[in-house]
Amino acid sequence: MMKRHRIEPQIPPNPAPHVIDWLGQLGFTEAGGMGAVPLSWREIAEWQRLTGVPLSPFEAKLLRNLSSAYLSESRKAEDENCPPPFGYDSLEEARVRASFRAMRD
Repeated sequence: MMKRHRIEPQIPPNPAPHVIDWLGQLGFTEAGGMGAVPLSWREIAEWQRLTGVPLSPFEAKLLRNLSSAYLSESRKAEDENCPPPFGYDSLEEARVRASFRAMRD
């Protein structure tokens, strides 16, 4: 619906741009037997080892949760009437918001 009416979605604030940069370097998702799947722990560990970026356990969990949320929302977004993932109380949004709140504290 937004595409049909040429409405640009608003981008939510990003309190941790470096984490999203890491996720982009990792690739957001990885290939599985039947299509895209969330990033595996092995993929995250190998990226960390090869890049020399020291991840805390919290950051590794956050990357995996963000990958899972990204994949879930990208599948929902295949429907052109899908509302934006922010501004709505979805389980994925709640998990991501909680992860970012914990990182700030």
